[in-house]
Amino acid sequence: MAENQTPDILYTKVDEAPELASASLLPIIRKFAAAAGIEVGTKDISVAGRILATFPEYLKEDQRVSDDLAELGELVKTPQANVIKLPNISASVPQLTAAIAELQAQGFAVPDYPEDPATDEEKAVRAKYDAIKGSAVNPVLREGNSDRRSARAVKNYAQKNPHSMGKWASDSKTKVSSMSDNDFFANEKSATITAAQAGDAKIEFVAKDGAVSVLKAGWPLEEGTVADATFMSVRALSAFLAEAIEDTKSDGTMFSLHMKATMMKVSDPIIFGYAVKAWLAPVFEKFGREMAALGVNANSGMGDVLERVKGNPEIMAAIEAVAAERPSMYMVDSDKGITNLHVPSDVIIDASMPAVIRAGGKGWDEKGQKGDTNCVIPDRCYATVYDETINFFKANGALDVSTAGSVANVGLMAQKAEEYGSHPTTFEAPGDGEIRVVLANGETLHSHAVEAGDIWRACTVKKAPIENWIQLALDRQRLTGSEAIFWLDSARAHDAQLIEYVKPALEAAGVADKFQIMAPREATAQSLKTITAGKDSIAITGNVLRDYLTDLFPILELGTSAKMLSIVKLMNGGGLFETGAGGSAPKHVQQLVAENHLRWDSMGEFCALGESFNFLADTNENAKAGVLGAAAEAATQGILDFNRSPSRKVGEPDNRDSHYWFARYWAEALAAQTEDAALAAEFAPIAKALADGEEAILGELAAVQGVKVDLGGYFNTDPAKTAAVMRPSATLNAIIG
Repeated sequence: MAENQTPDILYTKVDEAPELASASLLPIIRKFAAAAGIEVGTKDISVAGRILATFPEYLKEDQRVSDDLAELGELVKTPQANVIKLPNISASVPQLTAAIAELQAQGFAVPDYPEDPATDEEKAVRAKYDAIKGSAVNPVLREGNSDRRSARAVKNYAQKNPHSMGKWASDSKTKVSSMSDNDFFANEKSATITAAQAGDAKIEFVAKDGAVSVLKAGWPLEEGTVADATFMSVRALSAFLAEAIEDTKSDGTMFSLHMKATMMKVSDPIIFGYAVKAWLAPVFEKFGREMAALGVNANSGMGDVLERVKGNPEIMAAIEAVAAERPSMYMVDSDKGITNLHVPSDVIIDASMPAVIRAGGKGWDEKGQKGDTNCVIPDRCYATVYDETINFFKANGALDVSTAGSVANVGLMAQKAEEYGSHPTTFEAPGDGEIRVVLANGETLHSHAVEAGDIWRACTVKKAPIENWIQLALDRQRLTGSEAIFWLDSARAHDAQLIEYVKPALEAAGVADKFQIMAPREATAQSLKTITAGKDSIAITGNVLRDYLTDLFPILELGTSAKMLSIVKLMNGGGLFETGAGGSAPKHVQQLVAENHLRWDSMGEFCALGESFNFLADTNENAKAGVLGAAAEAATQGILDFNRSPSRKVGEPDNRDSHYWFARYWAEALAAQTEDAALAAEFAPIAKALADGEEAILGELAAVQGVKVDLGGYFNTDPAKTAAVMRPSATLNAIIG
């Protein structure tokens, strides 16, 4: 719930594993922060919280909640913002409908999600839900560009304790397959808006008979904005997918589709649906009408298809017959029969592709056997990054983690930059004809001839974020002296416009010789060579590549992307401290419920916490906050040095043990420091109590493992039940409060 006044630090309430971990960690943070007069509040950006905030008119008075995401969206535009942002669910339709069902079962009368809205009311409800699904949070909060890198302590630990890496064979059949034409890359058009062109544009569809309909009105385009439009031909997509399936079978590999159906919440579920239809093509051809009558929507994935047709033995038999003829399928969970095509949100490219690459190009098939895989990434825009990475490791072998350097990232993401801001301007062509962007002055900026069903999208990046991004890159290169590469392809329409910003800025700053501009494939090869040699590189990228690379390189270098230091310098002076990637870890929740063991690693939270306190010290001239920040960094180092991170196995230390050790190391660092005598005096007895209570605390934490637990919900857990599960040590609770 929202506080009446803005606390010094806001900690986000999210979903799944990180939210469960917060029930244990947040009381510790608040205890320590209070000693410096620092208030730590919360804002609810969870899926359940956002659903409830969206439909107050359906709820009882005492069930209504504030729209915390909207409030945070305003706060991040101010210099006072100091937000610690944990990973939240970017809900797919199956996740959204599951959350709705759970809330309804808990007594919240929110409306159903209308899959095929017919009435005006249903269309209005659908529009509100569509604003929640996908990555609705990040575009609102990211009012600044990204500075993402591995913390030195984390990198040192990874080099001294290298994680496992799969072996690469030069004859590996693993590869990336993408469309060769008529994808988003091929059809992209881009322009930089002039003063004469600025104003509210509109997006129109012109039918073959000349009839004009408005798809989007009032689309504001400011001077200096780079505005793109493109489309993917679904005729070409279908042909490509059919060919990819046959190619996979011919190679004797397994089929795997890698998409981003959460962030690209309009276009990618449609592409995903075409993959499902391509896989089951004979079934859809024969039983299309019957399946439509059963409410089958391929965009929701194979799991939804199977659920809807399970009562029809003829269709089920046809599906089994097709499966027998298809190549092996890359599996999300072989034991449970969860395939790569089951749920759009199950396979997220920025996590799934690094997992294949780290494993030596291997995936797991229906029998749980490792094998090579055809990594199908339909659009070419960024597929070349993964293709080049696979080729590099085939030629050179797996990365030597113990000696590898690092790839940091400066990412252009402020103000809904690029494709991740394209949700409101993505459409399925309603028929054969033309889709065009018409400017406020009546000029047509972009136009495309389309066929019915083609996926058309437009997106923008504004002038101020571009300039801020370039300056952030200049600052990072100056501070580190590292190799610095702008990952921009002069052959791509959008990137060519950005290069027109970048080159003059580098020349004006007198640093053109310190930077390179390379297309993603070439930049990937150069960066891999650099880190293989033990040196560091800075990848200066757009929004999607920022997302992809800040998983790819950390997973290779560190074994995980959840331990990255992620600082967003908000453009108006505030700070947003993201706690690493890694999603919200649903499997972690499943293990906790079954075995009362949470393996979520809060290293990202520890790193962000130190940065948040340091930022508060600088902006509020709060010396005590600086002392807390330095001590938090020492505690983070202690977690790594003494290997206090969670184990994956039940009966071994988990997330709650890690929080005990963090609190202890933090208290000990505060007691030992000499900058603030009052803080040292306050934390000396706390440090002693935590040390003296070690045996009792660890015993109490261990004693609860190995049994099922009840959280009172999945998307909307019961706070009291969750606290009881996540804070089971009476000894620790007595010290922390």
